[in-house]
Amino acid sequence: MTEQDKSVGLRARLVAAGVELLALEGVHALTLREIARQAGVSHGAPRRYFATHAELLAAIAGHGFGELATALGLDAPPPVSASASAAAARHRLDELARGYLAFAAEQPGMFELMFRHDVLEGSGAELRRTSLPLFEAVTRLVAAIRPSTGERDGDGPPPTVVAAALWANLHGLAQLRAWGSLRLATGGDSVEPLLRATLDAHLGREAG
Repeated sequence: MTEQDKSVGLRARLVAAGVELLALEGVHALTLREIARQAGVSHGAPRRYFATHAELLAAIAGHGFGELATALGLDAPPPVSASASAAAARHRLDELARGYLAFAAEQPGMFELMFRHDVLEGSGAELRRTSLPLFEAVTRLVAAIRPSTGERDGDGPPPTVVAAALWANLHGLAQLRAWGSLRLATGGDSVEPLLRATLDAHLGREAG
């Protein structure tokens, strides 16, 4: 095994250890020392393969974005093209929204880390590359559902703004459910009525 192979192997081992630690104990446990301990290496080892703590955390978050992309089917060819019908695009966006909320519920620690840009600040372009496909997919679907949207036409904000607002709303639902705040506000655990209202508010009611 070459030194490069060993380096790649240890990098992957450190990331895997961070993913496991995150699932067990949450974001607060992801210190360099704890990740090294989980990986079974010296506490100084991570610094030899990741320039900064943020870079290692970004690699762990990048693993999470990969898992989310797979769960949502974003690592396959887009099932809905830019010219898709509004009904097909709305159906796909419903699927993405539910998948996003399911991922947040199933992997709360990873979900938190993936969007903690205060923690990941300065982690570079690689994390942006892994995190953008979801937003780009939502933007394409919004454009297919609301093709005439455009501020200059007086029809409301452009697809990127609608997609960002929708994403922020979905993320808020996921976070409030994780904190138990939705139960306090609505008296129940089901997110379905709120999801339906969220999609309708940003995209309009479905025909029929």
